[in-house]
Order: sequence, then structure tokens, then C-alpha cells
Amino acid sequence: MKFSLWHRGSAPAAVQIARRSALPAPSPGRGELRRLRQQVPLIDAALDKLVRLMGAFTVRCEDPAVEQELARFLRRVETGAGRQGLRGFLESYLSDLLTYGGAVGEMLPAPDGRGLAAVVNCPGEAVTVRPAEDGPGLRFYAGPDGLPGREVPYPELILFTPLDPAAGEIWGRSLLEGLEGPAAVLETIFRSMRANFERAGSLRYAVTYRPAAGDPTDPEEAAKLIAREWRAAMDTPPDTVSDFVAVGDVQVRVIGADGPVLDTETPVRQLLEQIVAKLGVPPFLLGLHWSTTERMSTQQADLLTSELERYRALLTPVIRRILDTHLRLLGRGVPFSVEWEAISLQDAGALAAARYDNARAAELESRLPAGPKAAGAAIPS
Repeated sequence: MKFSLWHRGSAPAAVQIARRSALPAPSPGRGELRRLRQQVPLIDAALDKLVRLMGAFTVRCEDPAVEQELARFLRRVETGAGRQGLRGFLESYLSDLLTYGGAVGEMLPAPDGRGLAAVVNCPGEAVTVRPAEDGPGLRFYAGPDGLPGREVPYPELILFTPLDPAAGEIWGRSLLEGLEGPAAVLETIFRSMRANFERAGSLRYAVTYRPAAGDPTDPEEAAKLIAREWRAAMDTPPDTVSDFVAVGDVQVRVIGADGPVLDTETPVRQLLEQIVAKLGVPPFLLGLHWSTTERMSTQQADLLTSELERYRALLTPVIRRILDTHLRLLGRGVPFSVEWEAISLQDAGALAAARYDNARAAELESRLPAGPKAAGAAIPS
């Protein structure tokens, strides 16, 4: 069965979307979202954790030859930048999806038209997505080198996934929306801490000379002499010590030593709590040991599992579409299934104990006598 792509021409499709940012971002604040990950390491670490925790998947098919071909394709497909394997493409795809609220990719057929040669990620700035006039479909416009966008001739080769788009909108919402304020305050606190520690590490001194009443010494000359001797005492080599000796009412103090040091632990923790709550990653996975109770860790792990299942539900159609396109170009319309590995964030010892309890309960239930009397039978010890 031929793929509909070849009904439009005899040659394989070339690259349709520019690989660099050429047009304005499809949603406002794309540059700010990228900067947000760079200025707050906790945000970048949390998004990386979500991508890494997605886990692996396998493809099952009733035809062993097709299943072997799909396994080979998953391992060896080109994904750009010298990388191979669909896993790398999906990690970049999910990272863009979480950061910018949408992800764009493109499937490139092989030169001979048999299967896909590559699956690559595309910058969101290089494509404009608009709704189709005659249905729920989408139309993609590419604008390489900053030229006006042109509609791509083979939209069936474009991959696009939005994250929670608002009603009437196409591009989704970034997971980082709403964190601009906490991140700005956090950056201000860190900047102030840096300035304070720079002052504390490189002390500045105030030397005050108060001439006594009736002292015939010229105050200006005395101040110059004190400044010269103080500078000489401070400029001594690191391995030597030089004393500063003065006569009269001379006071030396550290500038800023009398000022109180603000407590940053409480406000920083409050800001980090808002960031963690928005991203949905348990604090203990980011090195924040706010709670050590096993019950709290278990609940957080369950919530994270539900979030990962949600992201898997967004990636599964992308995987199926890539593999289906590859098989159709090979002339094999064979059904297959995508099976993800089970997500387990619980402690291995707790899981082993739970499995033991379940096995013990099943064994005891198997010993119960059959029939109506089983309801009142005692379970043997």
C-alpha cells in the first residue's frame, strides 16, 4: 500500500522547515522561557528529571519480521547532530514541549523512498501553525532565512504536539508559565548575596583621624600621611604582616560591619516551594530534603507517576505516527503496539515486601476450602 505522500510527486520530500530560528516565536516569551531555565538551575534540573524519568518503551507486532525491523529502526534512525536512535529525538521533543508549550519535528524519507532516513527536531521559531479552513487539521508555514512563511508541501511529514492549549488556540502553554515572578525575586536574592559576600571577602576599611584641640599638626597633612602608611600596610606581600601605628585619635573600622545580614533561608525556600509545586517534581529528587517521612515521599512519587503517564500519553501518538509512516513507506501496513516500561519510583525494599505480602495472601487464599463454608472458614497460620 502506497503512502499518500507519493501521490503528489515521484521524488522524496526534502527538508521543509529551517533548522535555525528564523521567524518570531509562535508564542510570546520564548526567549524568556529559555533564559528561565538558564538562570534558575533548579528549573533546568527538574525538567531534565522529567525527561529522564519517562523511561523506555518497546514495540510489539504479530509479524516477527516487522517487529525486528521496527526495533532496528528505533536503534539506528538518524536524529540529527550525529545522533542515532529515536530515544534521543523523543527526549529533545519532550524537553521543547515542557519548556515552550509545544514541540515540532519532521520526518525525512530515505532517498530511495523506502522508509524514513531521519527524524529531526525543529525550532518552534521556524514554523507557524494555523488551523485548516475545512476541518480540524493544521497547516504549517515555514520561513527559512527570515523570508515570509510558505506552506510546507508535505504536512503529513510534520510532527506537532501542543501542551494544554487554551480554548481556541493551537500552541500550548509552557510548564514554566507563572514562574517569571518567583525566578526574578530569587535572582535578586542571589545577586544580593553575591554582592554581600564579595564585600565580606574583600574588606573595605574606614580610617578616621580626629585631631585634638590645640594640636598644631596640619589635619590635611596628617590625613595624607595616615592614608599613605595605611596603604603601605595593606599592600604587603601575602606571606608577611605589616602593622599600622598611629598617634592620636585614629579609628579603624570595617565598612558595613555594623549592618545586619538578612536571613535568606526562609524566602528562598518559599520561592523554591512555588517552583517545585508548579513543576510537579518531588523535592527529594532535586536534593531538597524538606521532609524525610516515608509517607510524604510515597505520595509525591505517586503524583509524579501520574504526571509521567500524562506525558507518555502525549508522546505515544508521535511514536505511533513515526513508526506507521516508516512501515507505510516500506509497503507494510501491519498493526503494532507501543508498550512503555512500568514506572516505579518507590523504594525497592518496600516493593519487595509488598510483593511478598501479596504472594502470602494468595497462598493462604488457595488453602481455603471451596463452597459456601469458605466464607466462615478460618485462615490457617
